[in-house]
Amino acid sequence: MRAISGLWRWRHNPLRRATDLAEAWVALAALLLVLAVMPVVGSLTGTLAQDALQQSVREQRASRQLVTATVVRKVDGSPLDVDPEAAAGRDMRTRVVADWTAPDGTPRHGRVMASLDRPQPGDRFRIWTDRQGRPAARPLDPATASTHAVLAGFGAALLAAAVIEGGRRLIVWRMVRRRYERWDQAWDKAGPDWGRTGAGS
Repeated sequence: MRAISGLWRWRHNPLRRATDLAEAWVALAALLLVLAVMPVVGSLTGTLAQDALQQSVREQRASRQLVTATVVRKVDGSPLDVDPEAAAGRDMRTRVVADWTAPDGTPRHGRVMASLDRPQPGDRFRIWTDRQGRPAARPLDPATASTHAVLAGFGAALLAAAVIEGGRRLIVWRMVRRRYERWDQAWDKAGPDWGRTGAGS
């Protein structure tokens, strides 16, 4: 908006310099570029991220299964590492030694995180495992994947706007530097005669 008002203000102003008009045109061009590029970049990035994340959701859901485990005993100590791509730590609070059966029917035994406040031997709970029956993080859910895709698109759009604005500022900064250099040259020429009676006549 400031670019448009700047162009209008300088249109017929007798004090207008060529650089003033150029700065206003650069600002208007940057504004139009932001309005055109931001939605395209945001939409494209969001779509690509959505496709990739939903594919990851499908792969994780196909390779991970919920099985029922039985508590053998509670374990005191540090928590297990969780998968950073899923919010597996949300419901799992207590570390236990448990028995469970892998999807292929193989009996398994090991330390896992259980969604039980006070686990007792014999308590049953559900855990995610891979095809071999090893404990795995909860699969990424579609809603979370969509949220990440939207955030990626929004971030890419903001980054595109920041790059355009940075380019505009760089161009204007160079124009202002050139203007100051020309002023310095003009002052150097006028300096020796400045203030003298009859100077320049």
